[in-house]
Amino acid sequence: MHVNILWVDDEIDLLRPHILFLEQKGYILSAATNGEDAMEMVKRNDYDLIFLDENMPGLSGLEVLSQIKVACPSVPVVMITKSEEENIMDQAVGSNIADYLIKPVNPNQILLSIKKHVHNRDLVTEKTTADYRTAFSKIGMEIGMASSFDEWSEVYRKLSQWRLQINESSDSSVAEIFAMQMNEANTEFGKFIKSNYINWFHPNCTSRPTMSHNILKENVFPLLDSGQKVLFILIDNLRFDQWKAIESIIAPYLRVDKERIFCSILPTATQYARNALFSGLMPYEIQRLHPEHWVFDEEDAGKNLFEEELLHRHIQRLGKNYKVHYEKTGTLRSDSQLATNLKGVLNNNLTVLVYNFIDMISHARTEMEMMRQLASDEAAYLSLTRSWFMHSELFELLKNAANQQVKVVITTDHGTIRVQNPVKVVGDRATSTNLRYKLGKSLNYNPKQVFEIRKPEEAHLPKPNVSSSFIFALGNDFLAYPNNYNYYVKYYRDTFQHGGVSLEEMLIPYVELKPI
Repeated sequence: MHVNILWVDDEIDLLRPHILFLEQKGYILSAATNGEDAMEMVKRNDYDLIFLDENMPGLSGLEVLSQIKVACPSVPVVMITKSEEENIMDQAVGSNIADYLIKPVNPNQILLSIKKHVHNRDLVTEKTTADYRTAFSKIGMEIGMASSFDEWSEVYRKLSQWRLQINESSDSSVAEIFAMQMNEANTEFGKFIKSNYINWFHPNCTSRPTMSHNILKENVFPLLDSGQKVLFILIDNLRFDQWKAIESIIAPYLRVDKERIFCSILPTATQYARNALFSGLMPYEIQRLHPEHWVFDEEDAGKNLFEEELLHRHIQRLGKNYKVHYEKTGTLRSDSQLATNLKGVLNNNLTVLVYNFIDMISHARTEMEMMRQLASDEAAYLSLTRSWFMHSELFELLKNAANQQVKVVITTDHGTIRVQNPVKVVGDRATSTNLRYKLGKSLNYNPKQVFEIRKPEEAHLPKPNVSSSFIFALGNDFLAYPNNYNYYVKYYRDTFQHGGVSLEEMLIPYVELKPI
């Protein structure tokens, strides 16, 4: 790759040793002694990087910089100056320069600047590839030895960090290796869930993780009892790696005070996991204690219409007297109380916002070809999440909340996984339609390919019939009916789904933040 560099300085002759040094490294250098000549050269040639002196006769460096940004805004410009005046630095940085160097500069400073701004992606790719290949064996051993929820949480935390780093790499081979390791992790995690999930509900179990129905009681209510006001934001379908992708956007305004991974209940679907979270009850107890608020899968009615009432009953059941404000929305509309009267709303002890946008992305991706292209793979899905958040009303809300004396909690009800492999299941007409789990009374399947719960009451799940049972897809499998099988598989393969057993669906973030 030939790298073309333009160096603009009225004392260019004094810089000949630097230019020779760079040419010996293989770079192609062009020089200009004033801003007018520099702009003519910029208009006639393509440059990968421009070094620009700040103090020149005629057009100043800042004036040339503004013209360069109009003529070729994507070319990185490194400003070099004798001046250490803060206002010049501010103007240069405000003009989106790539770097700012103070004279006299030495050749290695110049070389480092080139590597940072021309070779950055290649160098990051090389370093990421080398580091991941070194870590690969260690993570593999941790996957093979993980035998507790905390150990699996640590494995998934590491894999999530690597996924974000590898997404920035251009090395497709390391991405393929990572995908294989992620599949291996999910295979072993599926075995762990098969062996342990039912045991977590035994009264004498000491290894039970924090689960959906415990999250408020164990984490949020103690904050309220200590006198803190809490803004509780539940972003539907937010995976742990998606949280890590947006964390840096929030960082200038809110500092992470506590971050942990908890376990979504099965099914990892909104109807079950979110109702359990707000009610403080497992679905079986919701159906038994509040039958008017439970709707079975095959019933044609809204499955999440009573979250606010379940939350209030949860609070009352514990003998608390919190003042609560609750909103559920896909976007913060102008008529939202949170949008128009944030300070007043946050005077409540607990302000709850349920935000459905990421869930809407995953559903739209299944149904719309354009969305499939926008979120074509894991990297694109994470990038789309980050882009949405950066420009969302929710981010504006968080920035405003940072100015209030309030604890912010961000969490979710479940995650999601991109499904790849169809698993055949036969069921009657009343069988639930979710691709990651099935609830029915006449299910026919290969038990080695799924996690089966033949007695739902053991997992504190309700059942519409005495003989009803649950099965859950493992890893990146999805459950497909034999009729019209090929069309069904083609339509749903590579879509993001939830309801089953995987690290991405079950191991989800709980984060407490406080103002900077």
